[in-house]
Amino acid sequence: MTQTDGYLLDNRQTEAGQRFDAFATLFDPTTFRHIERFGIGSGWRCWEVGAGGTSVVSWLAKKVGPTGRVVATDIDTSWAASAARPPVEIRVHDVGAEEPPGESFDLVHARLVLVHVPDRERALRSMIKALRPGGRLLIEDADPALQPLLCPDEHGPEQQLANRLRHGFRKLLAERGADLSYGRKLPRLLREAGLREVEADAYFPVTSTACADLESATVRQIRDQLVTAGIATNEDIDRHLANVASGSMDLATAPMISAWGRK
Repeated sequence: MTQTDGYLLDNRQTEAGQRFDAFATLFDPTTFRHIERFGIGSGWRCWEVGAGGTSVVSWLAKKVGPTGRVVATDIDTSWAASAARPPVEIRVHDVGAEEPPGESFDLVHARLVLVHVPDRERALRSMIKALRPGGRLLIEDADPALQPLLCPDEHGPEQQLANRLRHGFRKLLAERGADLSYGRKLPRLLREAGLREVEADAYFPVTSTACADLESATVRQIRDQLVTAGIATNEDIDRHLANVASGSMDLATAPMISAWGRK
């Protein structure tokens, strides 16, 4: 990511909300399962980094109750603003460039965030700094290089087109500084940062309605960039969106790797 290019998937676009809904359907169960294992309960203080939408923030608020605190931050908080009521506090914040919004958090969580942050090392240090001794860090990020295909079963021209567009999407992300193999590095990075009891797992949806919804919203959101970069024509994109809408393809996501540890 550069100062001129900016984030490829701008939260101000209409499709961002559709992407957040798809992410919630696909990944919330995994996220919630991990946080439940940490023993989250009444009074916990939580920092949700790069909140995007409201699903995780609202779930955390219910878990910590009126005596707890949930600080939700993002560079663009427009989609999360509706959750701004006690115990939730919404702040505009750049995790890769600013000091953390407090300390002594019981939980710090970021999902599908750090892969896009230019200064990932600083962001990770900031998140760990914000934890109380014994507090938990949970980072969940994609690893597109580990599984680069939209259609792992590439058996026809529709799947070939889908994978060509996915390759183009990954190229645009990489040009903006995204680390497409970041997810697999998380366990090592957490250990090197001094966290204890580090573990990790991965979730890899292969086909679902939410995968199709995510693909449709993503391609519509980056349509102009794909065309401008010469990756695809408008006709290619129209054909792909029609193929997605037909429900005849098995569409996958990159694996989401969840890594956690204790300060």
